Amino acid sequence: MDKKKLAVIHIVKKELSLSDNEYRNILERITGVRSAKDLTDNQFHKLMHYFVRTRHYRVTNKGITLRQKYYLRQLKEKLQWDDAHFQNYMHKYFHNQELNTYTRHDASNLIVALQAILKGRGT
Repeated sequence: MDKKKLAVIHIVKKELSLSDNEYRNILERITGVRSAKDLTDNQFHKLMHYFVRTRHYRVTNKGITLRQKYYLRQLKEKLQWDDAHFQNYMHKYFHNQELNTYTRHDASNLIVALQAILKGRGT
């Protein structure tokens, strides 16, 4: 399992305020393993799909969703941007570089903007 993917899983676990036992039970129920280190890529995506579909996936009621955060992370990787570049872009065009404070609407606008950049590159 890729270290970046492990980090994503642990970020989601923390954001959902899951105890270690709850987390491992979900991991086993959804993927069949008790440790994220043992996940295949398909199992990782299955777990992320589960997390973004849960009713607790929003940071706040009107805030950015985990699904949006996950998708933004994928777009950032496709663009091959590091964290600093991504934060500078958000600050320059959206006047806010802290993703956790975005509303769902702000996050949607950011997604559309990043998709347009990708489309412009032909990827």
